[in-house]
Amino acid sequence: MADMIVPDPVTRDILAAFENVRYQLFGRLEGLTDAEYHWEPVGDCIGIRPGDDGLFRVATLFPESSPDAPDPVTTIAWRIWHIGNLCLRGYVIYLFDDVPDYGDRDVWPGTAKEGIQALAEDWEHFISRIAALGDKRLLAPIGMGPGGWADETYLKLALHALKEVTHHGGEIGLLRDLYLREGV
Repeated sequence: MADMIVPDPVTRDILAAFENVRYQLFGRLEGLTDAEYHWEPVGDCIGIRPGDDGLFRVATLFPESSPDAPDPVTTIAWRIWHIGNLCLRGYVIYLFDDVPDYGDRDVWPGTAKEGIQALAEDWEHFISRIAALGDKRLLAPIGMGPGGWADETYLKLALHALKEVTHHGGEIGLLRDLYLREGV
């Protein structure tokens, strides 16, 4: 995507922002081990775990905050799943016409290498659709989708996706820093 020439200025700028974030995030994921991927820094951590069928699934879709308890802590695997599957893949499924066959959407890779690969694929599916819109369509109402998205623009969707990626990507970086210092 980095070498793509896009004539429309808004589309070009949003794609450039995503490329910068992609570079930072995937740089931070280099060398991620399976132990880090599944590391649970606290006892009540939320992650992805194998079921009775041996397939990995997320334990909790939306961890709930409570005024009586600290916010839930999630694993790197959960955060990669959240960015790839819940956000980027979900946006493609619900807000674009040309949806690829994703198979069982609830299943997520149990290894760091495969999880990062799935994230990269979900990233490309989303970015390629944003790139294909062009400024006119990017700035027009989506016209479909759940939860009021039909009246919003694809630009707002892209900015929301960018917020999710940077938020959870930063937390992945912090979890990696903490993991590397555990026991030091």
